[in-house]
Amino acid sequence: MTDETTRSNDDLLMAFYGDDFTGSTDALEGLADNGVRALLFVDDPPTPEELKQFDDLDALGVAGASRSMTLPEMTEELRPAFEMLSNLDVPIVHYKVCSTFDSAPDVGSIGHAIDIGQAEYDSSIVPVTQGTEVPHGRYVAFSNLFAVQNGDTYRIDRHPTMRDHPVTPMREGDLRRHLAEQTDRSIGRVDIKDLDSVTTAESALEDASEEGEIVVFDALDTDHLEVIGRVLWDRANKAFGPLFMVGSSGVQHHSLVHAWEEDDLIDREDRLYRKRDSVDTLLVVAGSASSTTAAQIDWASGNGFLDIRLDTEALVDPDAATNARSSAVKTAVDAIEDGQSVVLYSAHGPGDLALENTRKHYDSLDVDGTLETRLGREQGAILREVLERTGLTRACVAGGDTSSHAIPQLDIRALEAIAPVGPGAPLCRVHADESTFDGLELALKGGQIGTRNEDADYFGAVRDGGVAVDG
Repeated sequence: MTDETTRSNDDLLMAFYGDDFTGSTDALEGLADNGVRALLFVDDPPTPEELKQFDDLDALGVAGASRSMTLPEMTEELRPAFEMLSNLDVPIVHYKVCSTFDSAPDVGSIGHAIDIGQAEYDSSIVPVTQGTEVPHGRYVAFSNLFAVQNGDTYRIDRHPTMRDHPVTPMREGDLRRHLAEQTDRSIGRVDIKDLDSVTTAESALEDASEEGEIVVFDALDTDHLEVIGRVLWDRANKAFGPLFMVGSSGVQHHSLVHAWEEDDLIDREDRLYRKRDSVDTLLVVAGSASSTTAAQIDWASGNGFLDIRLDTEALVDPDAATNARSSAVKTAVDAIEDGQSVVLYSAHGPGDLALENTRKHYDSLDVDGTLETRLGREQGAILREVLERTGLTRACVAGGDTSSHAIPQLDIRALEAIAPVGPGAPLCRVHADESTFDGLELALKGGQIGTRNEDADYFGAVRDGGVAVDG
């Protein structure tokens, strides 16, 4: 591993694995918005030979789906991915998790991911840095995670959405306690009182390293994140192999880019990340059951979009899926050919009876895999067929788990963030071997993501080519 005195601007600065698609594009946006040329690869990390096709690449990511996987599925997914990333000679490998840290001992276990990562990288410690004041409103104080929703700040176990998440509800606010249910590794912390300077943070990290193999960092603001970034980047450049770390997109939006700029490795003002031209017609596939996405569906319906409810009970049933998929595709294609934008949705908010009814029906079936995987793949097949039949150049998928399972149906190789839309949910350009999808513009958003105004107009903003931002 090169050290900080010999590292050049031609070297990759980092690689990350995102535990779902929307979280991965969030990290990708953080890099693009700071002048870092990055690609997000789908399915597998690139080989060193494949990377030669892309000039001037500063960083890369892999869009995964481990957030919704069982432990055996995570092991099968992450071991080869981490091994391939270790072959790229990067100083940092980041396991990017959702800013709400939602996970469970048996589904999307962050602790299990740390165990797998440590087996590959053998980092002396695994830093966990979860705060990201901008753009998401996430704060960590004395290891407790807080999140903003509708202008109010909640400890994560009291958050209106995350405490009742249908797959991984958050029942514990202290990230150390939460992780302790998922791994046997010892866990230390660096508190906010130690983040006033790089010197105090380095000292606190050394002390915490003696206590734990995992170290959870507090962070209340961008200044804290920049101190953390400086400390971790210096530590990575002194290591003999990649520093393996875990955290939210604050790593990309603030922490590391600050250190890279200080070391003249990037120019944060040199970026091609800007609003694009509008399109006449947009296709949206919405699998999120959040209240935010429900409001966005309502906005779209009131602003010229046709909203089409998917028959989710039929889509998860192998005997009925083909007919349900064909019906949805035909309705969408007919509307698009008439010049109308379309939202295909599976639920309208967390209280939608379709959620419970679909779950009960799926549990009665003798089929393998999770409901989320099966439904997401069906939604991906619908997305693919509608795009093939209409030739649309822009589309949107709403929902983290939905995106993770739907997007692989398009045989995409990589994504590049090109325009801001909502915090952590940019418009991306598709790189694909198949000409049908190469150059497609695609936005992937998490359930709670919207634009930066008070209107639920995210889908409209995607149709319009994103939003203009200062700077």
